[in-house]
This record gives sequence, C-alpha cells and structure tokens, in this order.
Amino acid sequence: MSDDLSNQYENCNFCNKSKNDVKKLIVGDNVAICNECVDLCGELLIQLTNSTINPKEDNDINPSELKDFLDKYVVGQENAKITLSVAVANHYKRINNTNPDIELDKANVLLLGPTGCGKTLLAKTVARYLDVPFTVADATSITEAGYVGDDVETLISRLLGSANGDVERCEKGIIFLDEVDKIARKSENTSITRDVSGEGVQQALLKMVEGTVCRVPVAGASRKNPQSEMIEVDTKNILFIAGGAFVGINDVIKRRAEGSGIGFGVDVKTNKAADLKDLEPDDLVKYGMIPEFVGRFPTWVGLTELTEDQLIFVLTEIRNSLVAQYTYLFKTDGVALTFSDAALQEIASTASKRKTGARSLQAELERILMPHMFSLKEYAKQKITEVEITTELVKYPTKIAA
Repeated sequence: MSDDLSNQYENCNFCNKSKNDVKKLIVGDNVAICNECVDLCGELLIQLTNSTINPKEDNDINPSELKDFLDKYVVGQENAKITLSVAVANHYKRINNTNPDIELDKANVLLLGPTGCGKTLLAKTVARYLDVPFTVADATSITEAGYVGDDVETLISRLLGSANGDVERCEKGIIFLDEVDKIARKSENTSITRDVSGEGVQQALLKMVEGTVCRVPVAGASRKNPQSEMIEVDTKNILFIAGGAFVGINDVIKRRAEGSGIGFGVDVKTNKAADLKDLEPDDLVKYGMIPEFVGRFPTWVGLTELTEDQLIFVLTEIRNSLVAQYTYLFKTDGVALTFSDAALQEIASTASKRKTGARSLQAELERILMPHMFSLKEYAKQKITEVEITTELVKYPTKIAA
C-alpha cells in the first residue's frame, strides 16, 4: 500500500483510534482498520468456529473438544470438566436419538464445591460453546406455588427470554440452578408443616427437572395477570445443571464410611479426610435432599477450592482474564498497567484467605486500582504513562504522584 494512501487515514474506521495509538493501521479501498480490531475480529471468528455445534442440527458433540474449550476459561477442575463434557454430549445424543427401540434417560448434572471454584462459569461456558439459551437461577429465591417469591415456572420464563421468545431454542437450553444446597430440608424427618424454603421447593422442581409442559406468559407479560397470553414450553430436553457448596457434606461422607465396618460390633474410626469422589446418593439424602430430587441428578462431581497459583492463573492467563480487562481500561486513557509478580502473589493470597475463590479477585482489584482509575485523566495531564502495581500499592492503594 502506498504511503500516499496510508497518509489519507489518521484513524481506524472501526474503533476510531489514532494511528499513533496503535501498532499498525492497515489501509484498503476507502477503509482503514487497526491491528487491535483485526485481533478482535480473529477472536470472534475463533469463538464462532468453536460454537458452531447447534444441538438442533448436530448431535455429534465431541467431549474432548468441549473440554478443550472449557480449559480456556476455567482453571483446574479437570475431573469436573471431563464429567460435564461427557454428560452434555450424552444429553444431546439423547435429544437427537431416532432409535425407537432405545429410550435414553435424562441425566441432569449436580456440581458440588466451594464458592468461587467455577461451578457457574462451567455451566455458562458450556452454553456458550453449544450456542444455546442459558439462564442462572438462585434456588433460594424459589418458593412453592401460592407463596411469596418466584415459582418454578419463572425459571422457564427467564430461559425463554434468553432465547428471545423462540420456544424451540428454549426447549434445548440450559438452566443453572445455583445454591441448590440451601433448599435442603432441615432434618431427615418429613415435617407435617409446609417447608416453603426447603423440601417443598425440591418437590416443586421435580416434574420440571424430569420433563413436563409448562405454561408461561409471552415475553414481557405477567404471570399474575389472568389476561396474559400463555405459551407452552416442554422441559424434557432442557438440561438442568445444579450447583452448591454443600458445606458439611464431607462430614456426612466420613460418618457413613466410619459406620460401614465389617463384623459384629466393629467401631471403625479414621483420620482420613472425606473425599467428594466417595459421595453416594444416600449422603445427599442425609444432607437434606429428598431421594426423588437426588434421582433426577444422576451425574454429580465435586470441585475443589482454587490454590493461590490457580488464582494467579485466573488473574493473568485465562481467556478474558481480569488483568487483561483492567489493562485495556487503563490503555484507553493512554496509561500502561503492569503488575509485579510479588503483587500478583499478594492479591492471590488475600483472595485465598477470604475463602470465596475467584469471586474475590475482582473485588480486590477494584480496591487496589480505584485510586488510579479515578485519577487516569489527571495522569494524562501529568504525562504519567505507566502504573506498576507493587506489593506496597496492593497493601496501601494510593494514586501516583507526578
């Protein structure tokens, strides 16, 4: 391309950045695009390529390829990624099964693990890969019909909204039911009184999770308005992924293991920590989940708490990492943002102590970077072009003096 043609363009036609603010401005016939926009287009094409599997048209989902896609966004949790990938592939094989002699049972998935270990992200990333409607629902907000709160049909209304009102797409979507451990009944004994926050909600979810036809209002209409137009949505092909911390489930597993000695009068005690790999259906029932609900989630897997090294990886290496996001925000104001290795270690250590996993990382970065983000325009006037976050700035966040 000639210099004369290049000199006709000072800015990218897509992001409007000056050619002085980018590495390269590529000029064509009546258009100019910067290297950053080219990179962004490349990422979008990769995402489109990786999300071309539409279960309505293709039932040949490769669990290995799905797991590779999950690796880009979720740190660690190898067993969970493998289990979920296989479960999802089998689910859509079931949807597209045309053999009249074989009826494949529905297998929803239960994810157990501490806060911030990646349960929600796993479900959301699976939906992105498959390009299917997705919604997240907090199980604690659901009540039985007739009580104040969301009823179970609200889940389908939200999924239908995610599908832009397309019933066919909605019927092959994914619902992530979060905090499901919080609807465990309060004791093993069935209560005579109604338990609107526990067993009753589990009972209300049974038919929907297994497969039933729900009547929900069209987009924008209210369920409480008797004049609202209603449409029918069949839930038999909707994949339900439930997640919860299940605090104390390890103690349930350990007590069951200690009580399973061989021989008359055997009293077995062990100092070995219980492992979620040893989880059995009866453990979930002992915890407070009713047997019918447990039966609707035949596939379950435990996730582990993220280590400090894994938290650093979340900060810096995964696709769309937090450091990359904040670096971009600073760059828009002409300031380069960097972190020392010691600072990243300090951030990860602080987040780890809070016991909320990856969720605390963004809050920690907001706390550290807030004085700088507030002063970015001032930095530009003072010709400050770089901010390096050190351990000192992690412990005592303050803006940089000119």
